Amino acid sequence: MRSTPQVAVAGGGLAGLVAARHLAAAGADVTLFERRETPGGRVRTRERDGFRFDRGFQVCFTAYPAVRRELDLRELTLRRFAPGATIAGPDGLSTLADPLREPKTIPATLSNPYVSVGDALRVARLWLRLRRTDPDDIFDRDDERIDDFLRSRGFSERFIEGFVAPFYGGITLDRSLSTSRRVFEYTFRTLAAGETVVPAAGMEAIPSQLADRVREVDGTIRTNVTVESVAADDSSSGEHDAAGSVAVETDAETLEADAVVVATDPPTARELTGVESIPTEARGCITQYYALPAGTDLGTGRRLLLNATGRGPNHVVPHSAVAPEYAPDDATLISATYLGEQTASDDELAERTRRSLESWYPERGFDDLETLRTERIPFAQFDQPPGIHDRLPDARDPAGPVYLAGDYTQWSSIQGAMESGRRAAEAVIDDLSG
Repeated sequence: MRSTPQVAVAGGGLAGLVAARHLAAAGADVTLFERRETPGGRVRTRERDGFRFDRGFQVCFTAYPAVRRELDLRELTLRRFAPGATIAGPDGLSTLADPLREPKTIPATLSNPYVSVGDALRVARLWLRLRRTDPDDIFDRDDERIDDFLRSRGFSERFIEGFVAPFYGGITLDRSLSTSRRVFEYTFRTLAAGETVVPAAGMEAIPSQLADRVREVDGTIRTNVTVESVAADDSSSGEHDAAGSVAVETDAETLEADAVVVATDPPTARELTGVESIPTEARGCITQYYALPAGTDLGTGRRLLLNATGRGPNHVVPHSAVAPEYAPDDATLISATYLGEQTASDDELAERTRRSLESWYPERGFDDLETLRTERIPFAQFDQPPGIHDRLPDARDPAGPVYLAGDYTQWSSIQGAMESGRRAAEAVIDDLSG
């Protein structure tokens, strides 16, 4: 092995960028390969005519430990969602807020038809229990579906179906609440302990900052380069072994490295490494962005608008009310997200959104709703049924000096992606220095 180890990173999403930064900071000669024009993976923002469109509705939770560790949040100029949500149901709109953070919302929250006094007390008890829990311990617990977990603790069906299903449908892309309770508990704890935010410049500001930090420690980022294969040398035993080298073949060249971190999307990572435990069952979504006239106010107070009926979009986001930088001065930007596969055309989805809005706001029409962009994302997250986190691969699972970094080694989230990058880098550093 060279005195300065050479390490390649395949993939420039959050996991790859964090891995590259830690490796370069530890003294490795790091080259990251990203197939797109810019790093970012699934976290991307497009700009057009003064609008900013994230790749689907995405937010950042400031209480994620990896977010606090890896990012300078002050540099991101964060714009904050108000806690809670506005719920659109058959009887109109209602507010569910955090009375501890916004005492003035107590009357509206107490009169919310989807939250009984008993539900409110159970939420408080759950928060008190989880705030005393080490977040790292949550994924070591027994597991079950989110809905079964909530019902076993006495939450009402109206609360589960009217609030939790659309709210956690937006987080897990699973309105049926069949996702692991571990995801619910971790995110519930995170939401209560911090804020939900977006950078003023869009979510892509997050990987852009991470890429800058890679370069600050002399890591190299090469874009428009696709890694086509990774192959350990003949000295590999077929099991994980940090000895020897690995050939990284791209569409531009072949690089010999002391180690490679595969930080691509799950299907590509499985193809490159042969690790069968990498999950490839996906949950997808479609997010449409719309313009409305300047000054249009949906009355949600920077909160998500949740659809309790199950017809139409799962939720609507008042983007320019939260982050004015997402829209030009002469327009209002909102989006609507549909979960799972949708055979409907873009125009049909926009018509569903318009009809939903008109049913929720009968005092005004929405003929002025203009569709700006549609993001169809078939693989937004890997599916996370109960027990899956016990079966996820380890960073060292591939044969030879090949390592994995991706949320699929932890859990599907920004936290999982960033944490996986750090852990993969630590495994490489430990093995190469051993």
